[in-house]
Amino acid sequence: MRAMTESDIRGCFVNSTKGEAGRLGLPRDLADRPWEDLDFLGWRDPRAPGRAHLVAERGGRPVGIALRVTSGGGRGFTARSMCSLCLTTRTGGGVALMTARRTGEAGRQGNTVGRYLCGDLDCSLYVRGLKQSVAGGDLEETLSLEEKVARLHANLDAFLGRVTG
Repeated sequence: MRAMTESDIRGCFVNSTKGEAGRLGLPRDLADRPWEDLDFLGWRDPRAPGRAHLVAERGGRPVGIALRVTSGGGRGFTARSMCSLCLTTRTGGGVALMTARRTGEAGRQGNTVGRYLCGDLDCSLYVRGLKQSVAGGDLEETLSLEEKVARLHANLDAFLGRVTG
């Protein structure tokens, strides 16, 4: 992914108003992100723990979506969950249900799309083995790194398509 500026990020949200995009909390370490290893930029809003944001390149331009994070229910600390983007398995709440308001008329009617995603939105780093889940015990896969990245891109594109479609 190419490095992005604050202006790039704030101007690309498709399911938020300009005012909402202008008020969102950006990551403090934006300049230090490992851009060459990212398939998308994802972060939890430091000022609002129940909010997260995801920015990906789609069709040659950045597309950002605002997410609501649903806190975990009655699942135990050892329960395993799997991220629907990178297919990393996590325990202890490492995967959270995140919902995005759809764009257009569907969004104005209150329709949302939800997916279980890595709570820290570091899917790109998990896929590349640059970050390990805290609980360990990741499942062994026979896919190459290129195949894992391609699968992440396909899952991400499908999710963005549901939000923007």
